[in-house]
Amino acid sequence: MSPSSLAHALERSGEPAPEPSWYACYTRSRHEKRVEAQLRRGGFDSFLPLVPRETQWKDRKKVVAWPLFPSYVFGRFRETEIHRVLGIPGLATVVRSNGRPVAIHPDEIENVRRFADALANSKVELVVRPFLAEGQWVRVKEGPFQGVKGVVVEQRSRRRVLIGLKAIGQGLEVDFDVALLEPLKGK
Repeated sequence: MSPSSLAHALERSGEPAPEPSWYACYTRSRHEKRVEAQLRRGGFDSFLPLVPRETQWKDRKKVVAWPLFPSYVFGRFRETEIHRVLGIPGLATVVRSNGRPVAIHPDEIENVRRFADALANSKVELVVRPFLAEGQWVRVKEGPFQGVKGVVVEQRSRRRVLIGLKAIGQGLEVDFDVALLEPLKGK
């Protein structure tokens, strides 16, 4: 039985279909606005938090609405409707844990809405950085240390982090700009 026919069978049996939940939908690069529009056209609630960002074009600077979380759109639907959602062009997957879609509490969505609104209505400059924690393994993305892996030893400031590197049994500590680091999974 398909997920959608299961939902219809539950409704006919007198049992309520599961309530829709919010999910994070991962999109192809730069497809966020198209996926959000397709979710709405499909009858789903959708939310794409946008923030203004100044972009340099060849002849001028322009303020453009940019996704707060690049490649992510939030959609509200029943888990039984996931196959229909996955058919949306540009949508790669729904964020999962242990093979199951991860529902997001409505309070978290509301918190993201408030945050995005506050950013849009203020002059605060948004700097997106990876979320790093002490003990987390990272890789240097660019520069003379490109490809080097290390562990976060200490957060020095908003933009600087101390990384411990292991070489020939000796610990080396180097201060890096957070923007140059990417978190490693499964380390």
